[in-house]
Amino acid sequence: MFSFWYITLCGFIAVFCYVLAPDNSNDANQMHLEIHSKAPGFSVQMLSIPSEVLNKQSWFSFFMKGKKNSSTEIPIKSFLVKRNQLEVIKYADGLPKEFPASYEKYITQKIFYLGTDKYGRDLLSRLFIGARVSFFIGFIAIFISLLIGIPIGAIAGYFGGKIDNFIMWIINITWSIPTLLLVIAITLALGKGFWQVFIAVGLTMWVEVARVVRGQVITTKQQQYVEAAKALGFSDFRIIFKHILPNILAPIIVISAANFAAAILIESGLSFLGIGAQPPTPSWGAMIKNHYNYIILGKPYLALIPGIAIMSLVMAFMLIGNTLRDALDVKT
Repeated sequence: MFSFWYITLCGFIAVFCYVLAPDNSNDANQMHLEIHSKAPGFSVQMLSIPSEVLNKQSWFSFFMKGKKNSSTEIPIKSFLVKRNQLEVIKYADGLPKEFPASYEKYITQKIFYLGTDKYGRDLLSRLFIGARVSFFIGFIAIFISLLIGIPIGAIAGYFGGKIDNFIMWIINITWSIPTLLLVIAITLALGKGFWQVFIAVGLTMWVEVARVVRGQVITTKQQQYVEAAKALGFSDFRIIFKHILPNILAPIIVISAANFAAAILIESGLSFLGIGAQPPTPSWGAMIKNHYNYIILGKPYLALIPGIAIMSLVMAFMLIGNTLRDALDVKT
């Protein structure tokens, strides 16, 4: 139950990441190189200069892509209003810079709850938006794998014979290729990008689904209700999808939970290798890649925080899968 509520929380964060993130700009990509690699809880005064170009943005666009017209932020050490001028001391070089006195209202105290990354971006905001990437890769990959694996496995198990041998030949060939290598090949063929990774991961996960469905169908088609359906003259399509599949959903649900966790790991691995979601799109794997050398430079939290996020979410899905296996009494 703890894993279920943790996954629910992560899902809520993934859906409403731009609403919850302190930096709600597109991809949380507000860079402040002068305050890079700061520790969690770092606080600084920030002068936010509004953008001169104001384009109308719908609520849905903000919900999906974040704030389009983000203001220019300048970290400052202090400020003083004199002679109708706002004089600020910049955090970067300690030099003064003047602005109109009306800009004083744009000065706020900004807290980076998880610190900043090596480009001075808010780590918490990047972590929130990275959760959306991980959840989307899981859902879309599972959808593609079920869409391909269930029909192929059901056809192989139901009809048997040469059809089964041919499908099993394809499955065994695909199964023999290392998953990560196959994903890399598909990704390079389709090109680097957000959606290409989703498709590539989904196209590699249908094999396990097909094997499970095939085994269950072979067992289930011997049941009396299937024989009765055949005697009544029902079509093979109706028997497979209306009588057999609803009775073998339990193992499919269990394998989907495990594949969800595997998809998150594969996406993180691809992003770490640089062929996953491309910058500036935040991804937990890319965050580890950008900061893994900080582990020996005295700031390990920059790599450990996204690493713990991946580990905890994958563990939660694996625990859910194990619990479902026990609850639904699926034979291993």
